Amino acid sequence: KKQTQNKRNDSQARFQTYLIGGTSSLLSTLPTIVVFPIYKTIFRQQIHNSPVQQAVGQLRKEGLVKLYRGVAPPLVMRTLNGTLLFGFQDTLLRQLSLRSRDALPAAALPALAGFGAGLVEAVVFTPFERVQNVLQNSLNDRHLPTLRSVLLQLRAQRLALGYYRALLPITARNTLGSSLYFGLKGPMRAFVAEQGLSPLASSFVSGTLTSMAISLALYPLSVLVANMQAQVGGEPKGVMACWRALWRARHQSVALLYRGGSLVILRSCITWGITTAVYDLQVKRLS
Repeated sequence: KKQTQNKRNDSQARFQTYLIGGTSSLLSTLPTIVVFPIYKTIFRQQIHNSPVQQAVGQLRKEGLVKLYRGVAPPLVMRTLNGTLLFGFQDTLLRQLSLRSRDALPAAALPALAGFGAGLVEAVVFTPFERVQNVLQNSLNDRHLPTLRSVLLQLRAQRLALGYYRALLPITARNTLGSSLYFGLKGPMRAFVAEQGLSPLASSFVSGTLTSMAISLALYPLSVLVANMQAQVGGEPKGVMACWRALWRARHQSVALLYRGGSLVILRSCITWGITTAVYDLQVKRLS
């Protein structure tokens, strides 16, 4: 009876983790609607290598209706992403804690579990990101005017060229990003709390600083993904060929490659700061 009760409690705890992760991400989608114009400005800079003033001018000229074209996939993806990422990372962490024993340092387990969660995240959400990037590219407005037309066009392609275009760089970005996030979040929160901040403020600041560092480090991968996924059809190119073309298009300049990076920091600070704070607060209330 005791073993059965322990298993039942463990299953409930796992379900609560998935639920909390989804709720935290759902709440962080509200600012996503507000900062979506910033996200679209970043996308224009990543694709067309435009200065921020030119990108903003293009969006203003296109009007409010087209400004929010492509907002649905990130809203859905953000909520489901948090559910899967936090819940699956916690599930892996529990399994690793039980089976690794003294084989691995306890401090490394959250990062390792985050790596596994990032891998699953990449497989599940690459199609969402593909649809989002196609919708946000203004060059597709005429021949792919609706979400349905985008879905049908991608469905007609092979998986590697359709829904799962750029799977390899997305997997690298998500696994590294999730590993760093879950590995650094706890130590960063403890360090910030030592400075006298409240638990809620400590969680927000730790999420902000951690996501800021990750976004800057992995930003070139995000630029590569956006450029690989924005077009539908054309000559198929591999990851290295796309990277060389991108590097030439940026005139082999790191500064041009990081164009739009400052806005990424702003967006990450808002969304991941809120997500981390809300998630930690809910976990503390349930524990």
